[in-house]
Amino acid sequence: MSSTPLPGIGVRYDLTTRENRRLSVIAHRDGGRTLSAYRKEDPDECALSTRLTPGEAEALVGVLMSSHHSPNLLSTTELGLVAERIELSSTSHWNGRVLGETRMRTETGASIVAVLRRAEAIPSPTPDFRLAGRDELIVIGTREGVETAAAILGRE
Repeated sequence: MSSTPLPGIGVRYDLTTRENRRLSVIAHRDGGRTLSAYRKEDPDECALSTRLTPGEAEALVGVLMSSHHSPNLLSTTELGLVAERIELSSTSHWNGRVLGETRMRTETGASIVAVLRRAEAIPSPTPDFRLAGRDELIVIGTREGVETAAAILGRE
């Protein structure tokens, strides 16, 4: 990554990816950003350039941050809550046990709000709901609570 001051405009940051693609971001003084991607066959020819508002740039950074990425992440809110899909393995300690035994809400503060089983959705499962391997549990809570829930549900 290199940076170049652009007097009166801001700073340009350039990055060449391992696929030898050149990307640049101009950080404008007003907080906006211009994202540009250049052609692989001619790294001086711009293939895409788009101006982002400060809010759009912040949203894009959130998506690009590895700590925020999860292929199972369903959504996040401004309140700090996340909804994530967690699959219960067929060899899980919880396979065949009832949901209440996990003590999920007590241990993590996160809630299992639905279970997806094959093509069926079971909303608001009760504590006596019997879990099965390959169930996909929809868990809502803080990032930390959902990560702890995933660790508990991943127990073999």
